[in-house]
Amino acid sequence: MPHRLATALLVALLVLLGAAPAASAAPAQAACPQVNQPGPAVDTSEAPQPGGTAPAPLPVPAQPVGGEAMGTCGTVVPAGAPAPPEVGVQSYVLADLDTGAVLAARVPHARLRPASLLKTLTGLLVAEQVPMDQVLTGTDDDANQEGTRVGMGPGGQYTVRQLFDAMLMASGNDAAHALAVRLTGSVPATVDLMNRTAADIGALDTRAATPSGLDGPGQSSSAYDLASIFRLGMQVPAFAEAVGTRQIQFPGFGPTPPFAVDNDNKIFRYPGALGGKTGFTDDARHTYIGAQDRDGRRLVVVLMHGEQQPVPMVEQGLALLDYGYALPRDASVGRLTEHNPAAPPEGSTVTTAAPAATLDAPGSPTTGSTSWGTWLAIGGVVVLGLIVLAARFRHRT
Repeated sequence: MPHRLATALLVALLVLLGAAPAASAAPAQAACPQVNQPGPAVDTSEAPQPGGTAPAPLPVPAQPVGGEAMGTCGTVVPAGAPAPPEVGVQSYVLADLDTGAVLAARVPHARLRPASLLKTLTGLLVAEQVPMDQVLTGTDDDANQEGTRVGMGPGGQYTVRQLFDAMLMASGNDAAHALAVRLTGSVPATVDLMNRTAADIGALDTRAATPSGLDGPGQSSSAYDLASIFRLGMQVPAFAEAVGTRQIQFPGFGPTPPFAVDNDNKIFRYPGALGGKTGFTDDARHTYIGAQDRDGRRLVVVLMHGEQQPVPMVEQGLALLDYGYALPRDASVGRLTEHNPAAPPEGSTVTTAAPAATLDAPGSPTTGSTSWGTWLAIGGVVVLGLIVLAARFRHRT
């Protein structure tokens, strides 16, 4: 009997060891279109400087940030939920601003060009680090920035608050340039800070090349990252106030008198609007962030690589917001990021509960895979049993 039991236990141990999972293969996310880097540019805006080279694509994490369902190559919604409305964008994320729960998504980690949505990352840093009442003097470099400009002029006097509002409300690249220089002393240093911050918060699809979102070599972000960045920004009063402001008076310069600057986000036509951000470049196409508050529930939607026809981006966003508000408050397919999952904040004692998603989080009991720790524990029990039986057998003989 001892021989047969020992043999059975040994066979069980060998089976367990043979069944132990091999190192995980590259996630399905890596096969998603444009998940590694945006598609080819349609112009020369991303060409490296003479003598330079384009940066290599950012590495794809072994597990999708935000939960297993965030690695989808298609559309994911909570279990039992109806299909979301059709929208004409390559990628989107619909999320809860307060809880961080992702309510629905389409290829959320697809790396696309953010256009001016990247100003939310610049704005988050400025809001946290620069006094809003400080006065800056406009320069020729500010005034001559490419693309959308709010109307800075050399010698003009502007508070940080005025430039900050103009950057987020009217997407002024001149204001973004002035704030980037004030933030760190130079545009390259601010871009470096933006990239370090993105890595710190777990926005691992994001690499800035410019503080304004103008296309540049290697620049990318994702709907998931931008929803996460926007959520963090909305926790800073100056940021939340800026994206929610409809109009400001902006100083003139020289003979130019002060003038009104309007928020270019059309979401303010609708009740409960909290604001957001718009963006466009030839390569990025239209990008959009819109946020609403209905009965104390605050949701945000991020749309990437879309068109204004046949339905404007704001209305595509509102259709998804309507869908989100029809879902239960505890609905979730993932969670927005606040820190790099590979490097938790030092001294952190808070753990985030795993969301109830259509696909379970990595390592959860229902994923069908067992962790190495579990295999080792089982193997240890079997080995211990063998040792005990061997000792008994020696004692009996």
